[in-house]
Amino acid sequence: MTRTKPTDDGPERHKLDEDDHDLLTFGEAGERLRLEVQAAATRVTELEGGAGREAELTEAQARLSALRDAAKRNTAQPINDANFEKFFGYPGKAKRNLPAPDKT
Repeated sequence: MTRTKPTDDGPERHKLDEDDHDLLTFGEAGERLRLEVQAAATRVTELEGGAGREAELTEAQARLSALRDAAKRNTAQPINDANFEKFFGYPGKAKRNLPAPDKT
């Protein structure tokens, strides 16, 4: 994993070396979500200490909740026989569940 230096815009960003630089990869999306969750949590903490900012706090809490839900959805889920069709859109078996090919 390669690390970049923190900037004035936020915390240090972690980038996986094997990421494809032409696409928003699964790992890159997760990293961006992680940073957004961290920033939203910081914002909620800041607003919790202030009086008269209930509307802003409610909005920030809703954003934090939505970002955390998105991060959960972004976590890798193993493909197995039970969820294969839902993931790929056609019936089949997960490759790791198939018997190993004959080595003859």
